Amino acid sequence: MAVSGSGGSRADNGYSSQQPRRRKGPSALATAYLVIYNVVMTAGWLVIAVGLVRAYLAKGSYHSLYYSIEKPLKFFQTGALLEEYLLITKYLSGIVPSSVVLTAFQVMSRVFLTWAVTHSVKEVQTEDSVLLFVVAWTITEIIRYSFYTFSLLNHLPYLIKWARYTLFIVLYPMGVSGELLTIYAALPFVRQSGLYSISLPNKYNFSFDYYTFLILVMISYIPIFPQLYFHMLHQRRKVLSHTDEHKKSE
Repeated sequence: MAVSGSGGSRADNGYSSQQPRRRKGPSALATAYLVIYNVVMTAGWLVIAVGLVRAYLAKGSYHSLYYSIEKPLKFFQTGALLEEYLLITKYLSGIVPSSVVLTAFQVMSRVFLTWAVTHSVKEVQTEDSVLLFVVAWTITEIIRYSFYTFSLLNHLPYLIKWARYTLFIVLYPMGVSGELLTIYAALPFVRQSGLYSISLPNKYNFSFDYYTFLILVMISYIPIFPQLYFHMLHQRRKVLSHTDEHKKSE
């Protein structure tokens, strides 16, 4: 399990046309399917954003807003697993020049944080750190899925491209901070309850300490966060500089 990050932090999964060499694109049917998928995901994360704003206005406080968007968050974040499947199939067919491994780490870590930490450890759901990563994820995903949708339609507004490759500079550390603080807050409750832990003796002669596993997950952020962050900085320089050069040539 590894860092998921935010702000466009997932490895660029190939919807963009900014590639150094020409590749065979998906068929018309596949494109239509991908457009529908990305439109639905954009709408889903917009629902989450609206839910957060409405809950904040109703309560007059940003505390414990998680409950107002819990169900759609679980649904649409888990829906990213379908995106991972699409990425793998496109990658294997030579359409997408992305790192499946990096993207899989990010997708799975978000799903892990949603279900194995926030859902499973009820006590952390009121932590402000949860709102921190939820807001970062929400802004990120609205931009990202909009980016993919317009890219597939070959009508990508510069503002969306700029947001995709710029806002991650703030949103990524914000999301990672929220994730780490949430896991850290869950540790005492996991240790006390023995959640998901398996102790010896048992018929399988196997033991598992979920508390230790969460600590290892936190440690895994150390090597992976810089790698993903600098990957996006590299993508930003490549994509936006390409756009600027194109504008000058017109």
